[in-house]
Amino acid sequence: MVSFIFYFYNSTQYGLNMMKAIIWTKYGSPDGLQLQEVEKPVPMENEVLIKIRATTVTAGDCEMRTLTFPFFLGFFIRFYTGLLKPKRVKILGQEFAGEVTDIGKDVTLFKKGDLVFGPTGGFDFGAYAQYICLPEHGVLAIKPDNITFEEAAAVPVGGLNALSFIRKANLQKGKKILINGAGGSIGTIAIQLAKSLGAEVTAVDSTTKLDMLRSIGADFVIDYIQEDFTRRGDIYDVIFDIVGKASYSGCMKSLKEDGVYLLGNLNLSRSIRMKWTSLRSHKKVTAKTADYAIEDLIYLKELLEEGTLKIVIDRRYPLEDMAEAHTYVETGKKIGNVVITVNGQS
Repeated sequence: MVSFIFYFYNSTQYGLNMMKAIIWTKYGSPDGLQLQEVEKPVPMENEVLIKIRATTVTAGDCEMRTLTFPFFLGFFIRFYTGLLKPKRVKILGQEFAGEVTDIGKDVTLFKKGDLVFGPTGGFDFGAYAQYICLPEHGVLAIKPDNITFEEAAAVPVGGLNALSFIRKANLQKGKKILINGAGGSIGTIAIQLAKSLGAEVTAVDSTTKLDMLRSIGADFVIDYIQEDFTRRGDIYDVIFDIVGKASYSGCMKSLKEDGVYLLGNLNLSRSIRMKWTSLRSHKKVTAKTADYAIEDLIYLKELLEEGTLKIVIDRRYPLEDMAEAHTYVETGKKIGNVVITVNGQS
């Protein structure tokens, strides 16, 4: 009897110290993302333990899973994560929203019960799980009361990158910006940020996304399946090519002499041509992604609270259907964001 009680107690304690997570078991196809039970993290002195309510699947998550990166970046990431299979990074996921359930002894910025959202930051990832530990002085903010966990989870990566690029554009009232690949997580927020600055926005994406693009403020929409925007003859102050698939020379011809070209997906050819453009013209070209900062996340939070930003959600999946969610995102049909519901509620 005593041994049974001891076994039952230890089994219960074991269950309390475990969590469900999607483990990245191999490079390549989505079937390498497997639901497993792993040890629940314990916060260090300066960390908070967050019970994740929602996370997302972005194109960047799919690129990480397959290591499809430009130049030799994929090789270096493989060297970091594990040569034959992922070892150092086991859990993917770049952004989340959830509830603080425990805090380290030195934590002062947050308390148990706080509802928070943010990016995981760096190459540690970790949001495809029921719990995550993060430093209190990281990029972590209180969730706006007027949006759901699902909406909050879809803000950090797309929002912070969109904000960084739009700021580089130096947009002012009346300026014209074209956003190519506008229907994803970055583009949907970039449109709204540009409109809030008084710019005239032309959004480019596929047929099924055009109505949504109009609904969030795009002044003009172009279906890239039907028409190449670089051959229209229209000239813009800013071109933001999020997907990096538009003709480079065509973009340069469609850009004012003192215009700004923002590239969200760099490759070797464009890197060389961008430097050449900078040398022989007054056009400004940049491909630098965001350095995540708490001040920027708080700024986005304020825009959400005042209703300036609205989050577009396409599909929702439970944690156990992560592979299916990745498969869908890789089709390129995602409209806005794909959200993963964790811990049974959003």
